[in-house]
Amino acid sequence: MACFDLDSSQLFSNTHSIDSSFTLHFERSVSDEFLATPNACTSTQTQSVSNIPEPPPLPGASQARNSFSEKLKGCNFAPDETRRMWDKLFYDGYEADVRVVTDDDGVILAHSSVLQGINSPVLRSMLEQPRAKGGFRCIRIPGVPSEAARVFIRFLYSSCFDRDAMKSYVLHLLVLSHTFSVPCIKKVCVSQLEQALLTTDNVVDVLQLARQCDAPRLSLLCTRLIVKDFKTVSASEGWRVMKQVSRSLEQELLESLVETDSRKAERARKAEERKVYVQLHEAMEALVHICRDGCRTIGPRDKMLKGSQAACGFPACKGLELLVRHFSGCRTRVPGGCANCKRMWQLLELHSRMCAEPDSCKVPLCRHFKEKMQNLSKKEETKWKLLVRKVMEAKGTISAISARRHLIA
Repeated sequence: MACFDLDSSQLFSNTHSIDSSFTLHFERSVSDEFLATPNACTSTQTQSVSNIPEPPPLPGASQARNSFSEKLKGCNFAPDETRRMWDKLFYDGYEADVRVVTDDDGVILAHSSVLQGINSPVLRSMLEQPRAKGGFRCIRIPGVPSEAARVFIRFLYSSCFDRDAMKSYVLHLLVLSHTFSVPCIKKVCVSQLEQALLTTDNVVDVLQLARQCDAPRLSLLCTRLIVKDFKTVSASEGWRVMKQVSRSLEQELLESLVETDSRKAERARKAEERKVYVQLHEAMEALVHICRDGCRTIGPRDKMLKGSQAACGFPACKGLELLVRHFSGCRTRVPGGCANCKRMWQLLELHSRMCAEPDSCKVPLCRHFKEKMQNLSKKEETKWKLLVRKVMEAKGTISAISARRHLIA
């Protein structure tokens, strides 16, 4: 018999229905054998010693290290009085000897002793220049408004910022922190963008700045947001400007969108495929159940049907019972003559390939198909092995893994 295609729709296609009520829909079931049962002896011992408290852990180097790190974590933030003192020094500009000048003629007073204390080689090299007339050194910050520069310098003093100011100048601060090599401000800007300030309106601008300012995590988040809400982002002003300035970036984002859609379609296809393999696994269980124990109106093989039976726990039994009843009474009854009979032949052959006990098996034609396996071509045998492996893996049980190893061996 020719092996049926491994496509998910062939086995369960219902083009030639027996009647209007016939359906072969199988739902996933949970076996009770995986529910752990407590041991009586173990539970008795547990009750007898439940009142004994557990001893405290022994002191060690790891415990001391953890307690020390917790103390350091609590001392990372300066008191409010210290912050207010540094803010007052910045705003008053007392004994200031540095002038920070912006393009909009803004002037910000600062102290060289404070700026030199910042771990920024760029600021230190600027402060090495000789003093200008009047005893001031001059630092020019082009390309940003004076308010953004003021927020930047204030942060250098007291590590403080206003939320409204951060929301308005976060992109300028990101550029300044990268230009002047101040990692602490850069980390704050990236964190603020990731948590609250990244929107579909500014995501394209943030993406370009993140790449220029060496912020890979922020760049990845921007790309994900663009792909997730591409319709809204592509209608923004930032996208329109980016198309004119950087065609390569536009092409890269479009390729990312196509790749994401392809992965999503592939995941959906695999999920649907696995669903069919789960249905096949349940059909194999129901087939063994019907032939060994009997179900509803069909008795077990070589036995009489019991008068009263409990409710069946196999969800595939109803559809499979109708299929078996049709198979037993169909006049055509050849593998290629009736679509429903063909499906039954395929189920019987699939069972024989998964059955580990053909001598005592109650399913009809099990040994017949076992003997027939030896005459199949290598191509047909490979297709059947692949199908059996997929069906076994659908449930992911330990028995399926051991059976798969036996099959490969």
